[in-house]
Amino acid sequence: MFKGKNGINLLLAVLLCAVSVSALCIGRYTMNPLDVFRSAVHYGENSALDTVIWSVRLPRIIMAAAVGSGLSVAGLSLQAMFGNPLVSAHVLGVSYSAGFGAALGILLFSNFAIVETSSLLFGLVGMALTYRLSKRKGGRSTLTLVLSGIIVGAAFEALTSLIKFVADPESKLPTITYWLMGSMSGASYKTLLLGLPFIVTGTLIIFALRWRLNILSLNEDEARSMGMNIRVMRFLVIVASSLITASAVSMCGSIGWVGLLVPHMARMLMGSNNRTVIPISISLGSVFVIVIDTFARSMSAAEIPISILTAVIGAPFFIALLRKTGGSWT
Repeated sequence: MFKGKNGINLLLAVLLCAVSVSALCIGRYTMNPLDVFRSAVHYGENSALDTVIWSVRLPRIIMAAAVGSGLSVAGLSLQAMFGNPLVSAHVLGVSYSAGFGAALGILLFSNFAIVETSSLLFGLVGMALTYRLSKRKGGRSTLTLVLSGIIVGAAFEALTSLIKFVADPESKLPTITYWLMGSMSGASYKTLLLGLPFIVTGTLIIFALRWRLNILSLNEDEARSMGMNIRVMRFLVIVASSLITASAVSMCGSIGWVGLLVPHMARMLMGSNNRTVIPISISLGSVFVIVIDTFARSMSAAEIPISILTAVIGAPFFIALLRKTGGSWT
C-alpha cells in the first residue's frame, strides 16, 4: 500500500495528520481526540478547552509545521545549489542577521510584533549583504558566496553578542538568550499572519523549481550546456531560502539542524532526485518539528528550547554523515 513515491507521500500525509492530532491532545492539559472533536462541533460550550486547543496549541502546531517544512526545503535547495550535503541555511548568514534583529527588537521594545518585524527585516538585510559581497568580476562563484555568508554571519553574531553585553541582565538578557535558543511559545495567529506568507512564498518558489535543482547540482559548464541561466537560478534559490529562514527565525528563534537532518532523511526514502525529494521533505520536516516541539513543551514543567533537542539528535547524525561522506555527495 505504501510502496513507491505515491505510497510514501500518502504515508507521510497520514502521519502528519496523526502527529498533529496527537500534539493537540498532549501537554499539561491532557485530552483525547474525542475532546478535540467535541470542541470543534460544540465550540463555545467549554471555554477553557476551546482556548487550549484553538488559541494555544493549534497556532503552535501550524507554526511548527510551517517552520519544519520551510527549513527542510531551504536546506535541501542550498545543498543542491552548492553540491554539498552538509550545507544548511546558516551558510548564507541569514539566521545570524535575523537573530540580531530579534535581539535588537527585544532590547529596545517589548512588543513581540515589533521584535518579529525587526528580525525579518534584518534577515533580509543579511541576505542582501551576502549577495552583494559575493559579487566579483565575471559574476559570482559558490566559494565567494559561502565566504560572504560566513563574513556576514560572523559580523551579525558579534553584534548580537554586543547587544547581550549591554542588555539588562535581570530582564532583557534572559529573554534574548532564551528566544535565540528557539521556541514556539510565542505562537499566535497574529504571529503567523506576519511570518507565514514568507515561508509559503519561499517554499512555493523552490517547489516550482525542483526539477531545475537537479541541473543546478551539476558543475557550471554542464548546467550552462543544458541552457540554464546559473545566475538567475542561484538568485532565486538564495532569495527563496533566505525568505524562509528569516521568517522562521523571526517567529520562533534559531532552530538548528532541521535543514541538515530532514533533507537526508528524505533522500534515504526517495533517493537524490529533487523532483521527488522536495515534496517528501516538506511533509517530513513538518512531522519532525511538530514531534520535537511536542516533546519540548511536555517533557518537563519548564519548556525546553527546541534547538537543544534538535542538537542532541543532529550532532551524532552529523558526525556519522561526515565520516561516511567526507562532505561530498558520494
